Amino acid sequence: MRSRDWQVPTSRDDIVRSTSGGRCMTEQHISDTGARPSDSPAEPLLAGLRVLDLTTALSGPWATLTLAGLGADVVKVEPPGGRDNARGNPPFLGPDGLHFGAPSDEDVSVTVMNRHRDKKSVTLDLKSDRGRKIFHDLVSWADVLVENYSDGVTKRLGIDYETLRAVNPRLIYCSITGFGDGSPYKHIKAMDIVIQAMSGIVEVTGFEDGPPTRVGLPLADMIAPLYAVIGILGAVVNRQQTGVGQRIEVSMIDALATLVAEEHFDVLHAAGMPYRSGNHLPRLAPFGVYPTSDGHVAITGLVDDWAHALFRAMGAEEMMTDPAFATRGARAANSYVLNDAIEKWTSKHTTDHVVSLLAESAVPAVPVRTPREVVDDPYLRARESVVPLQHPDADLRHQELMGSGIPIQFSGAGRIVPGRPSHVGADTETVLKSIARLSDADLQLLREEGIV
Repeated sequence: MRSRDWQVPTSRDDIVRSTSGGRCMTEQHISDTGARPSDSPAEPLLAGLRVLDLTTALSGPWATLTLAGLGADVVKVEPPGGRDNARGNPPFLGPDGLHFGAPSDEDVSVTVMNRHRDKKSVTLDLKSDRGRKIFHDLVSWADVLVENYSDGVTKRLGIDYETLRAVNPRLIYCSITGFGDGSPYKHIKAMDIVIQAMSGIVEVTGFEDGPPTRVGLPLADMIAPLYAVIGILGAVVNRQQTGVGQRIEVSMIDALATLVAEEHFDVLHAAGMPYRSGNHLPRLAPFGVYPTSDGHVAITGLVDDWAHALFRAMGAEEMMTDPAFATRGARAANSYVLNDAIEKWTSKHTTDHVVSLLAESAVPAVPVRTPREVVDDPYLRARESVVPLQHPDADLRHQELMGSGIPIQFSGAGRIVPGRPSHVGADTETVLKSIARLSDADLQLLREEGIV
């Protein structure tokens, strides 16, 4: 993986875009942000791609973090003072360590330490005429803009796609929304739990005799931005052919509805299967999580060879020829009885014993791990799918804090290991001097007027 090499033009006239890929070729560099260097000599795939980040919370920042991890130059723009509501998410890390109390000026949310890494932070009041004019300079510089404002906000601010494509026709403008353009649900606040509930995924999660259950991760907020990145990369390829940008719109409800539709819950329910099946998937039985004497183990025996090997390991060879369990269809029809039998066996043994015994029989079985065990896994750390988090101030560290890496390995391209986030507005002066050609006097006046 490679360290970050930020590029900005010395003036709007210095922007030269290649006809092949639409990259901005410039001479001046912004300083390193703490991204870790790599032994790989290859350039990251998106090196030179310039991204304006107008996002807040999770869905938008997750998209731009992914783009940054693939090598894009990301500039995050917020109102003066920084109003991304994620900045108020506890816990916080500061001079007094990690805590859940009220944050001081030096404290930074662990959420921000994860989501805002490797992005330049610029503050700019987009409600002011002068702020919007400066923003147009940034738009002229950019290849991509990502936003997740509530419905109608970009139009009121004068930063909607129709307005900005007149400034930069090559701009790829990505909107991550809750429900999509023209939705009848636009009056509903698109929080992750709201989208989960409306997508049907809460209804199919949990135990049959229990209530609908929230998925343990903010799934809508994390799936939609991945589709957004796919859309952005597709638009970049299209721009190579057409020379112009376009608007991309990805909604969280669409993203989750697509996942729910893949499992055909409606068909299965009509056949008598419950929407919720707890720790088991009846149609693939045995396929689920089973208790042991000291924890839990995940086991799958969906094909006959695996199921029969499981029965032998259980000392229940007779199940191999029992018409209720001998075939895949029979096991699905009798999944409740089958799972009860497996649970009675696993609950008498330790997790290690069950996993080891089934490994000898080539039956897929693993222990259920805690999040701490996952982020401490030396293999995952070596692959940099989980990486240490850094405070904006290099001397403030916490050895237990781990964050998300970029879980893609390339044979012929580098990646960025996201480094430190910037303090709010820390890069305003550098970026605006370089791109908008502002002087020290200009910046001082803008500060006095509350525009930066």
